[in-house]
Formats: sequence, C-alpha cells, structure tokens
Amino acid sequence: MFRQRSGSLRLAVALLALSLTSCGVATGLGGDPATISGIPLASEVSAIEDPRSFSGELALELVDDPVEPVATDPVPQLPAVVTDNQGTVVEVADVSRILPLDIYGTLSRIVFELGLGDNVIGRDVSSAFPEIADRPLVTHDGHQLNAEAILALGPSVIITDTSLGPWDVILQLRDAGIPVVVVDSHRSPDNVEVLTRAVADGLGVPELGRELGERTRAEIVEAEQSISSIVPESETSRLRTVFLYARGNAGVYYMFGQDSGADELITAAGGYDVSSEVGWKGAKPANDEGLIAAQPDVIIMMNKGLESVGGVDGLLEKFPAMAQTPAGANQRIVAMNDDLVLSFGTRTPAVLNALAVALYAPDAL
Repeated sequence: MFRQRSGSLRLAVALLALSLTSCGVATGLGGDPATISGIPLASEVSAIEDPRSFSGELALELVDDPVEPVATDPVPQLPAVVTDNQGTVVEVADVSRILPLDIYGTLSRIVFELGLGDNVIGRDVSSAFPEIADRPLVTHDGHQLNAEAILALGPSVIITDTSLGPWDVILQLRDAGIPVVVVDSHRSPDNVEVLTRAVADGLGVPELGRELGERTRAEIVEAEQSISSIVPESETSRLRTVFLYARGNAGVYYMFGQDSGADELITAAGGYDVSSEVGWKGAKPANDEGLIAAQPDVIIMMNKGLESVGGVDGLLEKFPAMAQTPAGANQRIVAMNDDLVLSFGTRTPAVLNALAVALYAPDAL
C-alpha cells in the first residue's frame, strides 16, 4: 500500500524541497524533479505499484556536493582538553596540521564542514571528495595505517576511531607525542550529531560542532520525511534487504548485520532489515545457506565491490544459491559509491534519499 499525496502534503513537499537546498538539493526547473547529489528527491517521484516486480541492477553514482562549512575562518579555543571515546584525556594545543582518519571517510568531511579543511594535511583512502583529493594518502593496502607516512607529515593532532589498524600504529603515534583523539567508530543516522560534536570538541571549536551537528540532524529528519512519501506504510510490504560487502580479488565476502551500521542504513532508507530477523550480528562471512535463509528482495553493495566480482553475473556465479532468492532471480542489486554508502556523516541525507528512490521508485533513475 502506498500513500497518496494530498494537496496539503504537496505543499509540505514543496517547502521541504526548498529547505533541502542547504544539503545539496538542486531545485528542478521546467517540470524536472529536484535532486539531491544528482538523485531525484524522493518526495518528488512516484513509487512503482509493486516494488518487488522491478528487475535489474542499479549502480548509483552520487555526484560530489561541495563542502559547505559552517564557518569560513574559525578561531579554535586552545588548548582543547577532552576525554575521548576510550576514556583517555587528550590535550590539543595546535590544530594547524590535522589528520582525520577512519575507514568510512566520515571524519575528514566533518573537519572540512567545520571550516578547518585548509588545516588537513593527509587523508585515508575513503576520503575522496574533491576538496581533499590532493592530500597525500596515509593508508596503504586498502585501510592499513602507515606509521612512517603519518609521521613524515608531522601532524599536530590526529582524529580517528578504531576502524583502521593496526592499532599499534596509533600507540606509536601517541608515543611520539602526537595528540590522538579517538571518537566512536559506530556509524548510524542517529549518532551523526554526537560524532560531529566529538570531532569539533577535539579541535577546539565546540560551538561550530553544535551548529554543524544540528544542521546535519535537521537535514536527516527532512530527508526521512521526504522518503516516507514513497515507502510502504506496512513493514511487511517493505523490501527485504541485505548488505553484502565484497572484494572479489581478495576473496572477501561478508553480510553486514545488526550493529554494523548497515542495519540502520537499510531501515532509515525504508527497507526491511533481514539481519534482525535471521539473527546476523556484525559482519558474518556470506554463504549460500545464509542467503537462502534471508530471501532478500534487494541486495545493497558498494560499486567497486560489485565490480570486483564481475558484476551481477559474477556474483551469481560465486553464490549459485542466490538465484533461489527474489534478489537473485530479479538480479536486484543496488550499488553505491564506496566512500558514501556507510559513511554516515554530513552526506547521510543524500545517501538515504538515493537508496529509498532505488528501492521504491527505481524507474525515476
């Protein structure tokens, strides 16, 4: 069952489209729907009558929205003394050479949105937005921290979490006298504001952190309201969805379940998270038995992950039993930018919108 738009809802949608211009929404001209990161706004498209009837792969490439800092010339309050997520008291006296590092690319974007992008001296492989692309990489072999590369940059402060390793590198950096602020590694739409404030506190700009966190939270709420216009009201009518992480060249295949962030991503985008039903927790090796038990209607992946297995055909060859699921039978795979789909930072509204449209209004793409 799908909600029909009343006159009052159409007015609300129009106002919503206007308010979302602050998070990368382009207002449609000449009758074209408004877009966010190049994807039509959910509230401006129509859901297909039967979402389970759609077949085929959708590879989403969200365009890079420019960084919109909350301040152009922030003045940090230093020294900043914080107790980080591990209970360590850290004093930060200098933020002129900032190195934000995590597996998602979330922290670097937050630093730029706080207005401190000019102080960032390096990046992790997941930080690929245009404003940071010219910074040197300090992660090698995927997501491995390189102590020599980091020390050579001479950071005055490092903002990180526990998603990158080896952890001995972090300890080595602390021993070298570099302040390291460790924030929460959990990512979800619900903790973006808290995460943003933790980063800002460590860099001596707490008021900007509150401002950016509140702005991002408001944009997420607006995106969720927009998404609700195309998502079935009944949970049983929502598409059964799983998240598959794949790196075919390394033989790595994992189903991301409860407490991985993927579960909250799926739910926020309007899907039905199968992991809560079958009891998957964290990341579990993918296998035919698990896929058959899940019976997904849709499988979400990263673009490069899908490419690494040879596309949908290669995926079905790797997991023959997938053909016994609705997702396999319909080749219903939704892939998205690797550096965005699980980042849960300031781009969260765009990610949720894109996934919801791919699930329930795929013919709009």
